[in-house]
Amino acid sequence: MPTTDLLFPADPAQRAVARRLYALAAPQPIISPHGHVDPAILAEDRPFPDPARLLIVPDHYLTRMLLSQGVPPADLGVPTVDGSPSEPDGRTIWRRFAAHWHLFRGTPSRLWLEQTFTDVFGVRTPLSPATADAVYDELAARLAEPEFRPRALFERFGIEVLATTESPLDDLGQHAKLAADGWGGPGGRVITTFRPDNVVDMEFDDWAGNVARLGEITGEDTGTYAGYLAALRQRRAAFIAAGATCSDHGHPTARTLALDADEAARLYDKGLRGLADAADAETFRAHMLLEFARMSLDDGLVMQLHPGSVRNHNRWLYARHGRDVGGDLPQATEYLHALTPLLDAYGNDPRLRVVLYTLDEYTFSRELAPLAGGYAALYLGAPWWFLDSPEVLRRFRESVTESAGFYNTAGFVDDTRAFCSIPVRHDVARRVDAAYLARLVTEHRLGEDEAAETIVDLAYRLPKKVFKIGENVL
Repeated sequence: MPTTDLLFPADPAQRAVARRLYALAAPQPIISPHGHVDPAILAEDRPFPDPARLLIVPDHYLTRMLLSQGVPPADLGVPTVDGSPSEPDGRTIWRRFAAHWHLFRGTPSRLWLEQTFTDVFGVRTPLSPATADAVYDELAARLAEPEFRPRALFERFGIEVLATTESPLDDLGQHAKLAADGWGGPGGRVITTFRPDNVVDMEFDDWAGNVARLGEITGEDTGTYAGYLAALRQRRAAFIAAGATCSDHGHPTARTLALDADEAARLYDKGLRGLADAADAETFRAHMLLEFARMSLDDGLVMQLHPGSVRNHNRWLYARHGRDVGGDLPQATEYLHALTPLLDAYGNDPRLRVVLYTLDEYTFSRELAPLAGGYAALYLGAPWWFLDSPEVLRRFRESVTESAGFYNTAGFVDDTRAFCSIPVRHDVARRVDAAYLARLVTEHRLGEDEAAETIVDLAYRLPKKVFKIGENVL
């Protein structure tokens, strides 16, 4: 990445220190332990499609903003659930997007996209309605070059490890291909993450059908609760064989609950018979977090908990375009009491690692930092999704460091589907951390030698340690 003063302090003394610290962090390899890049991109290593289908169509950060101004996602090429038409022409999509570029002033989406243009593609023509075609043509020309195919970019980005996210129903075929090519498997450059929401959340579309499919894949009798647990353990083992070091759980809340086996079996059976209500679904999710913690003690997977999203809040958008297209919203999330059953059982066991995330930044100093600062099993994940802006990244450090320090945090997580934005997002985080550490140095609260060690830890060493990157989880 080019050396600029982007996101550095205005104060000259702090800025000078930030430059020196950033110079240490910038060349560190990228560890991307949680994200949603399609593994097929790297397994198949095909040229990327046109600029619009690479950068706009799959990016719900962008399409939801235009929806808020009356531009339907179908006009931006987002596929529809029923197969009804969406805009097929990449240049038309690009022109439409450029006509609304002013909507992104001051947003992280604009920062990331502009840095992607310049730092990844070398395109320095500012985007505007008047330059839309010129920028599109420059990007399209780059995408036609071998140096801009996925694996070549992976090398140029300096990614050491990239974790994707799959469900227990995924056959992991793309990861098998990556392993055959020397890119995947345990200790590989591209690894998977075990995300069981679609077989745990009774409110998930066709949950009972998903559970039946889990039984077919594993040969276990998922008509029984014991068979269901055995099937989950089997799939976790398969994911570990494919390189996984983590599980991930996207529950609506952080609630945990310890049911006895008979209670859990009765609730599970109620769900299979289609009789479970919303309270039952929440109880089962809460109980399963304890079950997964027990499994993690056995197989070593790091647990990630991503609560707080109200999924598919925009019902029209969900009905028209399906999941993960910008219809989700954050909600207030309570952790202190919600996590007590899990922490009572396993919170002081250093063999367990639970990385907590939030979409409710007001919990950083009130709940999350004190929790992570008081339990061996807990680490704080980076701000994500609605909070992954430079402003919140700064506030995160200010809010949590006094209670949790730096070393109860887990390093930066880009959590992106947009492959080409990965180096940009990590660069932004490293710049924000350099600025924060520079302030501590110039306030004489931290020696620059310690700050230098800390910024490399935050950028590289901490995520490797916390997420068990490069080590066998068993």
